[in-house]
Amino acid sequence: MAGYSVFVALHIAGGAVALAAFWSAALLRKGSPAHRLVGRGYLLAMLAVIASGVPLTAQRLIDGHPVGATFLAYLLLLVSTSVWLSWRAIRDRQDPSAYLGRVYGVLAYANPLAGLAVLALGIDRGQPLLTGFSLVGVMVGVDMLRRRRVIPTQPRWWLEEHYSAMVANGAATHIAFLAIGLPRLLPVLQGQGWYYAGWFAPVLLAIVAKAWLNRRFRLPAGGTAQTSPSLSQPSPVPRL
Repeated sequence: MAGYSVFVALHIAGGAVALAAFWSAALLRKGSPAHRLVGRGYLLAMLAVIASGVPLTAQRLIDGHPVGATFLAYLLLLVSTSVWLSWRAIRDRQDPSAYLGRVYGVLAYANPLAGLAVLALGIDRGQPLLTGFSLVGVMVGVDMLRRRRVIPTQPRWWLEEHYSAMVANGAATHIAFLAIGLPRLLPVLQGQGWYYAGWFAPVLLAIVAKAWLNRRFRLPAGGTAQTSPSLSQPSPVPRL
């Protein structure tokens, strides 16, 4: 494919910027101008990762690797979902019906269906990574369908949607670094144990982080909670 090396470079650069921006945004005061600016940079970097990932996936298919291409396409769907949710949760914070519109519905069903397809492929080809990671798409879709019923009853629904999606974004960013990027820099980490840890440890940590954030910020039905000024004012993101 013409320009393949350019897409690879863009993919790597986007991932590196996203990793740095993720931790910068996490450490900055939520809602501050710096947090908003870095958050915008993070989303733009992730868009570069997604856009450059499409031709890389196509190249895998052209090269005769349909399993690898299928898995990469599945990963792009997962990342696109979390990026879209993190952006729209803020933009549509005053209009949950807009957030829960057609795109939300398509993603809510596409993720579990894609996960089941990857599960079948993983079992058929004896690929533990595909088999195990297929559950991520299924869980994402099930949770989105559950949240679609809950969101209209929560006054601060956008906050949970935003931090949940950003936790998922963080998991994706760290998987790319730990499972793909770091072993290339440090060949000693190219063993099978590190490979699977790089894929699944960020997912497990994301589940733990989301549970902790839920305990800290989620409101009981009809209840109120004390929040800091930075959290009571949502951080605007660009109209992409």
